[in-house]
Formats: sequence, structure tokens, C-alpha cells
Amino acid sequence: MTGVTNPPSDAGKGGSARTGSHADGADDARRVRAQVLIIDDEKDHAEVMADALRKPGHVCTIVNGLKAAEDELRHGAFDVIVTDLVMEHETAGLTVLKLARELQPEAETIMVTAHGDVPTAKAALQGGAYDFIEKPLDLVVFRNLVSRAAETVKLRVQNRSLRGDLHAAYGFEGIIGDSAAMRRVVDLIRQVAPSTIPVLITGESGTGKELVASAIHKLSKRSQRRYVTFNAAGQAESLLEDQLFGHVRGAFTGAERDREGVFEYADKGTVFLDEIGDMPLSMQPKLLRVLETGDVVRLGANESKKVDVRFVSATNRDLKAMVAAGTFREDLFFRIRGAEVHVQPLRERREDIPLLVSHAIGKYAADSGRERPNVSQPALMRLTSYAWPGNVRELMNVVHRMVILARPAQDGSRLEIDVRDVPEEIRSSDIDESPPIGSLAGVGLDKLEKEAIRQTLAMTGGNREQAAKLLGIGERTLYRKLKEYGLR
Repeated sequence: MTGVTNPPSDAGKGGSARTGSHADGADDARRVRAQVLIIDDEKDHAEVMADALRKPGHVCTIVNGLKAAEDELRHGAFDVIVTDLVMEHETAGLTVLKLARELQPEAETIMVTAHGDVPTAKAALQGGAYDFIEKPLDLVVFRNLVSRAAETVKLRVQNRSLRGDLHAAYGFEGIIGDSAAMRRVVDLIRQVAPSTIPVLITGESGTGKELVASAIHKLSKRSQRRYVTFNAAGQAESLLEDQLFGHVRGAFTGAERDREGVFEYADKGTVFLDEIGDMPLSMQPKLLRVLETGDVVRLGANESKKVDVRFVSATNRDLKAMVAAGTFREDLFFRIRGAEVHVQPLRERREDIPLLVSHAIGKYAADSGRERPNVSQPALMRLTSYAWPGNVRELMNVVHRMVILARPAQDGSRLEIDVRDVPEEIRSSDIDESPPIGSLAGVGLDKLEKEAIRQTLAMTGGNREQAAKLLGIGERTLYRKLKEYGLR
């Protein structure tokens, strides 16, 4: 058959396409089964290619011209498109490539070309073709090329799916983390959100308490109602009372009209009161009255108004100690603490740092219209070892700065965040890698190994090759242990 070399036995037959030598076809049966569209105006040649691809299990559709090819591209679904370069005209294959990129963006396109058309085929690579192969075809090489293209498509789809899984597993209503501590937070949110119980969120500044409050509202039965946030820190008492409860006209100088406060405005919705530990002691009984009875009395008014709000509050203070010191009312404390969600500081859940770094890089690169930079392993390890006194807020600010200042890697390739880009105060900080005393006592070796693998994968952003190097084991050994422990 013109243009085809069909060896007597495929097994053991070597060959080379433009990209060099490849293994024989013995592994084809274990490869991806792909939907392949074959476009060639020589019907016999198209059938030979299809027969070669059907052996390893690919499903082939054959068309013999541009019009039929366009119809299939518009209405079918293909993983790999194989097209002859010269058909109705000398660059018909380039037309197919253009249509394929528009109509089948997930697919890969392979050009079949005669020797004299190689320059045009190289131009096709610049236009997005996966590869090209010259006639006469070595069918083993051809099968391997199609299988590699199909594997590329499969991996791309899997990576997109894994990114979706990553968001589902590690991104919950904006909360990023897969540590045991963050899983507990997410579980608590899911439990308390559907109820009307007041929730107190505790934790250091910058840990993301406001994200927890927002998630509670979004998952509640009031999610379609208003969500109103208010920060009690640094507010003068008179202004704080006016903001929360409102006033009537003439209540004070300048009060020219009635004004509803936060609680009235959020009626039937959710109020999130941040930094509740900073609320003046004299204001606390008024807040307690609203929470207990739902009665709001505006400044200057004689009558109360009924409101129905879900109350969520947050603080970075130790309210129990404040109750003992007499600076926070005990009855208010018990009222707002229907359920408590504690968000641990970042230094106590370091395994979440690589996930947060990856999330922040993607966010700030997109926001600034920049190419998403890579982050080197040494830089990531330095970021992971830092104590982050400002918690997630500090981490996000640092990563934002590094994304903006990222430079090309030393080999001139894509942007990279390296150790040189990490702020000096983080680079020069001591690395504290020691676990708490006694934390490993009595723990089984298999559990230690599983946790070491899980945390190393988190640190490397799921990169198995890097994780294997850090763990000092082979990549195949790591893969086997991932299956053994049921890890991703």
C-alpha cells in the first residue's frame, strides 16, 4: 500500500518518527483507548491506519474529505485527530487543524505528511499540532504516536478533574486546608450551619475566622437573606450603639432622619460581629437583650422592634479569662457560645501551607494578569518552616508580593519563585521542625510512614517525584505505598 510500511510482525519492530526512537507496540494494549478521527482522501490508506489503531483498542472514525471532517468535528467527540496534510488542496490538513482547535479543543492532532511537506508540517506544530509523521508510515511508530497523544489528552482531563477534586477536598467555601485541624473546622461548620444556634469563632488574628462565618451563612437556611458584618474593635460606645441598634430622628444633634441599625437591616438573615471581645462592658447588656428577646430599641425611641437574626461572632481574645477578670459578662459569653469553632494558627497546621501557597499564587497571578510562576522546592520548604505570626493573612500578603516580583528561572524558562524571592525575615528565621515531646510515643510505624508521606505530598503540592526525593525512596516505591495507604 502506498505510503505504508506494514512489517510482517509488529512485535519487536522498532521505528522512529520526528521525535526519535520509541518502544515497540507490545505495551499498546495497556494504553488508553481513544476515540480517533482519521481524515484522508485515500480510502485504502485511511483503512490501513484505522486497522493499525484498532488492534490496541482505539475506536476509529474515517472520513475522506474536508466537508465530512468538519461535520464530524462539529458533532462528534474525539481524543485524537489524524489528518493527511495534502488532500483537496496542499494545506487541507492545516484547515483541519484550525477546525479541530476550535471545535475539539481537548483533542490532539497528528499530521501525516510526505517528505517534501515537512516544512509545512513543522509550521503545523507551531499552530498547535501534537506531532507529525512522514510517509511511508511505520505502523508501530504510528500506533505509539497516537497512543502518546491519547495519553496526553487523558492526563490533561485527569489533571483538570484532580484540580476540581483538590478544590472539593482542600477548598471549602474559601477555606483552604487538609490538616486534621481544618477538617474538624469544616465538619463543625457543616453541623452547625443549618441550625439557628449562635456560633462563636475563636482564633488568632489572620487565621480566617471571617471565612468561617461566611461559610456558616452560605450553608444556612438563611443563605438567600442578608449577611451583615460588623467589627466592634476601636468603636466609640455611642457610635457602636448607633451602628448596631439605629436611631430615630432627633435622638441626638445631627440625627435628621430615622436610621435602622445592623440588627434591623439583617432581619431574617445573619449578623457577624467580629472582635466581640472588644465590646465595651456597658454595651454588653444591650446586645444580650437583643439575642435573648429579639427586641431592638433604637436610640431615642420608646418602643422596641422585633428582629430575627442568626448571630455569629468572633474574637482573638480569651473570653473565659475576661469573664474571670470581670471585663466580659458571663451571661453574654454563654449566650454567644452556643457552639464554638476554633481555628488553629498556621504554625500548628503547617501541612496546609503548600496548599495555601498554591492557591495564593494562582489567585494573585490571575488578578495581576501575569503568568503563573512555579515555586521552587527550597522556597516552598522555607515558607513551610516559617512560624507565620500573622497567620494566613500574612502568608497571603507575602505570596502576593512574591508573585508580582517573580522573575524567569535561571534557564530563562517560565517565571519562578525561588529562595531569593522569599522575604529576608522569613529566609533568616530559624527552622523549627521538632514535633511536640511525646507526640510520637506509641504511634505505630505504619501510621508514622503514612503521615510522613501525606505531609510530604502536601508540601510538594502533590508532586510525586519531589516527594519521593524528600522521603529518600524511589518513585515506584512511593506509588506502591500510596495505593497501600489509600492516599492520593
